[in-house]
Amino acid sequence: MSCYVVGDIHGCLAEVRYLVEQLPLERGDRLVFLGDYIDRGPDSMGVVSYLLELREQDKIDPVFLKGNHEDMFLDYLGFPGNHGDVFLNNGGHATLASYGISASNGAAAIAGQLPQAHLAFYQNLETFCVVKPYLCVHAGIQPLKRLEEQTAAEMFWIRGEFIRNPHKLPFTVLFGHTPQKEALFDLPFKIGLDTGLVYGNKLSCLAVEEKVLYQIKRGKKIVQQMSVRENWNRKSKLRTA
Repeated sequence: MSCYVVGDIHGCLAEVRYLVEQLPLERGDRLVFLGDYIDRGPDSMGVVSYLLELREQDKIDPVFLKGNHEDMFLDYLGFPGNHGDVFLNNGGHATLASYGISASNGAAAIAGQLPQAHLAFYQNLETFCVVKPYLCVHAGIQPLKRLEEQTAAEMFWIRGEFIRNPHKLPFTVLFGHTPQKEALFDLPFKIGLDTGLVYGNKLSCLAVEEKVLYQIKRGKKIVQQMSVRENWNRKSKLRTA
């Protein structure tokens, strides 16, 4: 079984569809999405519909993590979450527009206007996923805490404190949330896979066993792939030397 981990999508349906269709997926492979499916991009509704279609396939094992943008959306709608007061200012208008909904309708009414399957999708997203020796999470972890001490809010929202520091968890953390021009390899501690698709850059997916990085640029149809094994091994040795 292979495991593929996909970075932040942000409403960019065409690119995630082309990416998944060109991955060498085989029956039983796991496909982990790191969250932030919605906001800013043109078709948040379409992205969620596509992910729900993937869930219905019996070939692969998809895992959907919650990102801070889904956390904001849920809080905005009146469900448990964080920072819903800034949802609209962080790309939320684009999400509502993709559903044909106006923010003027009010949050309570909007929750009732969403497709029930989509609302259930948002409410049942996972906080993290362990695929030993990797920990998949949207934003990262608090570097000084054990896994069982981490809060959901930290895993959805942490940024600089996690990125700047090593941690003591027995995992390499695969995360999104913080957009970067290229995938970040800070081994053996972390790998960042948000490469700013919605900002015109690219969507990244890492095949963790094969150590192959698959990427598609915004507005393109062809997925590029490259082995990161040599870079991976070199940086791991530097850290453990």
